Amino acid sequence: MRRWEHEDVLERMQDRLDESPKAMRIRRQAVEHPFGKLKAWMGHTHFQIKTLKHVRTEISLHIRAYNMRRVIKTRCVKPLLEAMRE
Repeated sequence: MRRWEHEDVLERMQDRLDESPKAMRIRRQAVEHPFGKLKAWMGHTHFQIKTLKHVRTEISLHIRAYNMRRVIKTRCVKPLLEAMRE
């Protein structure tokens, strides 16, 4: 019988999850929130195109747009717009 070289890591993780089953629920909530917010901001709950390569491109563009929107909201808008005009 052969084992994967990192099998012990998976076993330790499974032991931690067995000790605290709510940990994964908390972890999912922390990760899902930004994607849920992006989906709501985009106005739909699915991607417009297929294949992993294209979905990666689409989500990358949405993330960049979201980050730009946050920068505009959190920083002074006037200096940013003046810098963009130059």
